[in-house]
Amino acid sequence: MADIVLKDVELVFPIYNASSRSLRTHVINQLGGVLKPQKKHVSVDALSGINMTLTDGARVGLIGHNGAGKTTLLRVLSRIYPPTSGTVQISGSISSLTNITLGMDPESTGYDNILFRLIFFGLSFAEAKDKVPEIAEFSGLGEYLHLPLRTYSTGMALRLAFSSGTSVKPDILILDEMIGAGDVTFREKSLRRIEKTLDAAKILVLASHDLLLLEMYCDKIIWLEKGRVKLTGKTSDMLAAYRAELEENDIAKS
Repeated sequence: MADIVLKDVELVFPIYNASSRSLRTHVINQLGGVLKPQKKHVSVDALSGINMTLTDGARVGLIGHNGAGKTTLLRVLSRIYPPTSGTVQISGSISSLTNITLGMDPESTGYDNILFRLIFFGLSFAEAKDKVPEIAEFSGLGEYLHLPLRTYSTGMALRLAFSSGTSVKPDILILDEMIGAGDVTFREKSLRRIEKTLDAAKILVLASHDLLLLEMYCDKIIWLEKGRVKLTGKTSDMLAAYRAELEENDIAKS
């Protein structure tokens, strides 16, 4: 059984030396939430008052404008960011594609990075070693796996990260606009693997600007705005309201 329970979760980032407008803009775009000037620093209320309960069978999509807090919330669920206050209780194994290259070392070979990633996901060394040949074959990187990761192109690094990151069948799958990677041929393979991983996962949390994708995979939507939950409900209802807001904003800008 898998479940996720968030109670009154708040995440605040203190940002020092943030006097320039460009830095403030960059921070708010990356973390979402609301900027609050303090005496010696700027704090970002990236998430505030987040309550969520997900159990087996949940297929949840996150929507919201850039800076709404979608990626930040996914990183809390992935245990990358601990909350400043509130509680996060998660039961079940997690596979997170919010930061696909997390745990990879540029100075180590492709083969070593596969091992690092699998151990990072909680496998023993023996279990990770047994999975290496299958991951190497799926990646299609061949002899490049003997070279340091720093010699890889961006596409090659993504292929390696995706191949290892989706090789473990999790109870909870967390995705951030990550449905394909690499060239056309590899993207087709990655889509098929994602489909299998989605079918096996007990809980899915997907953040995306692709509303058709959310309609396809999610039965519930959480709409975030400035780090808070604005609305939550059935996918069709939430996306209809969201599309209406997007159209209103487009009309206002024209």
